[in-house]
Amino acid sequence: MRAEGLGRNTMKTIIIAGMTVAALLATPAFAGINARQAHQQHRILQGAHSGELTRREAGRLERQQVRIGRREARMRASGGGLSPAERARLHSSQDRASINIYGKKHNDRVR
Repeated sequence: MRAEGLGRNTMKTIIIAGMTVAALLATPAFAGINARQAHQQHRILQGAHSGELTRREAGRLERQQVRIGRREARMRASGGGLSPAERARLHSSQDRASINIYGKKHNDRVR
């Protein structure tokens, strides 16, 4: 007989689905704004140290992160924390920054 009415395959499916959701929620795209910004900073520093980013590229990417941080600070200062629309705009900015970081790290320029 089946334990508690669920078959073995059903239990495996539930476990795999739960693990997949947990992994997705742990990725930077689903992390909080500050955690995501810290991850982007780490990627820029790692690229600069490894030589994947030139000093100019790293500087531009750093300035982009500073602009995003300032925008976030202005949004938070306007009162009441971040609205869902503001949070979406910040995530969109971080998405563009992530694409820029990837592109700069994988171009042919080396330090």
